[in-house]
Amino acid sequence: MKGRRPGLYARFLPFLRWLPDVNRDRLRVDFMAGLTGAVIVLPQGVAFATIAGMPPEYGLYAGMVPAVVAALFGSSRHLVSGPTTAVSVVLFSSLSALAEPGTAEYVTLALTLTFMVGAMELGLGLARMGAVVNFISHSVIVGFTAGAAILIAGKQLPNFFGVQPAPGGYLDDILYQFVRQIPDINGHVTAVALVTLFSGLAVKRWLPGFPYLIAAMLAGGLAALGLNAAFGPEATAIGVVGRLPRSLPPLSMPDFSLETIKHLATPALAMTLLALTEAVSIGRSLGLRSGQRIDGNQEFIGQGLSNIAGSFFSGYVATGSLNRSALNYQAGARTPLAAAFSGLLLVVIVVLVAPLAAYLPNAAMAGLLFLVAWGVIDFREIRHILKSSRRETAIMTVTFLGALFLELEVAIFAGVILSLVLYLEKVAHPNIVRRVPDPGTPRRKFSSDPALPECPQLKFLRIDGSLFFGSVNHIEEAFARIEAENPGQKHLAIVAQGINFADIAGGNALVKEARRRKMRGGGLYLIHVKEGLLESLERSGCLEAIGRDRIFQSKTAAVAAIFETLDRSICRNCVHRIFRECGNVDEA
Repeated sequence: MKGRRPGLYARFLPFLRWLPDVNRDRLRVDFMAGLTGAVIVLPQGVAFATIAGMPPEYGLYAGMVPAVVAALFGSSRHLVSGPTTAVSVVLFSSLSALAEPGTAEYVTLALTLTFMVGAMELGLGLARMGAVVNFISHSVIVGFTAGAAILIAGKQLPNFFGVQPAPGGYLDDILYQFVRQIPDINGHVTAVALVTLFSGLAVKRWLPGFPYLIAAMLAGGLAALGLNAAFGPEATAIGVVGRLPRSLPPLSMPDFSLETIKHLATPALAMTLLALTEAVSIGRSLGLRSGQRIDGNQEFIGQGLSNIAGSFFSGYVATGSLNRSALNYQAGARTPLAAAFSGLLLVVIVVLVAPLAAYLPNAAMAGLLFLVAWGVIDFREIRHILKSSRRETAIMTVTFLGALFLELEVAIFAGVILSLVLYLEKVAHPNIVRRVPDPGTPRRKFSSDPALPECPQLKFLRIDGSLFFGSVNHIEEAFARIEAENPGQKHLAIVAQGINFADIAGGNALVKEARRRKMRGGGLYLIHVKEGLLESLERSGCLEAIGRDRIFQSKTAAVAAIFETLDRSICRNCVHRIFRECGNVDEA
């Protein structure tokens, strides 16, 4: 019975698949990778909570229980879950209009939103909808992240320069308010922020093995202590984050009232799409490097359970973190235990260092967030998108501008909807290519060379794309145009190896064309028909209407059969003679 248990329960308890592979060496490596991740998430968690409008400790809580649950119930061996820049920005954008950031009401809304996101993720996973993220263009994430990064930096301008924050949350409001307060900039606060920023950049540049965010945080704190000692706290007016609770994540309870759920439904859906896309894309990216195949459905389940659990342990929305997951992989993690260790060890670290947050200046946090914002902009991918595809550039641009000037959940939906519309527009216009047998090749292979002559009675086309209701209009227009341009070509042969299926509308389009050509003394023929297309035509009854004798699986058989139906008087006067059979016309 014990030998059969992993196979029996693996779907519901996926950690049973890899747990037997854990040995002493792997345990040691995973522990060290987890310790590294726990140290890194300390400044990040506080920074992300600040972005999200949550008390600083909640960013740390979001990296504890959710990280452990996602590791045990997900499918990736390297993905580390926790708070991220993108979800933190969306959380603030979604909730700041409903409650004052940092208040108990705001926190309750955040916990409720987290539960709703987890429930949606879990539902999608159980419904085997893991492929849904494949329909969300990567350009949506790239554009959204770049816009969110600029918004993060803009929101930290008051803390960076020691001025009053803008009442509005939009970028134009923030910049307008900041420009008005330039004469009021606090030089001491700005100095602390600059020390934090440049020390982080220096450590990242010249000491890449050292956690640069921790170095920047320490440098900013020491700069504030030095300025306070030299000029006095009253003169410098350098605010601090404040002491963090020195405890385990406390139990919490979301608000399940119908009114609250109604207000949070749209943000929850937007954040679910964003969080799942982040998690699965990061997991697959690391899976390509490690040779692991990611199960999207299981990852949905793992992310869903982690957020549901996090909502009851004071954690806000968590998802896969790119920098912590990449660090986990680079640190040599072998199993998901490394991510679980990261969450557990963070508890220990928080208990030890929480009092030190009383000395962390808000200006240093602003410098840290400038570093975070710069780091999440994928300049290489932006350049790649700009060079390679106008469609993807449009998707990225719309999402980017939406993130700057609209509500962030609206920006996500706009990018997703545009990517789907452009995808459907492309699918609805399958490529239709003229094909001609090439007499210059030994077997007269089909070619698209425009210089090659066509048979005056027979037209060959290749359609690359399925025949469904969205593409029928484009295909029928192509048929009508071809008939108008070449009225003598009464016979039409479609090379169908690029057609996977035809729905009822697509099948009816073929039937209508077959009947129209038959009335004119010609015919419609299908060559190289895939099994899927054949089955769909048969189920819809279109196969009989077209004629089973008009279906061919080889070009040679099709040409031989169609040639017998051609008008011999036209063949005798034809000078092209593009088929082998044309050589026998004069003898006949």
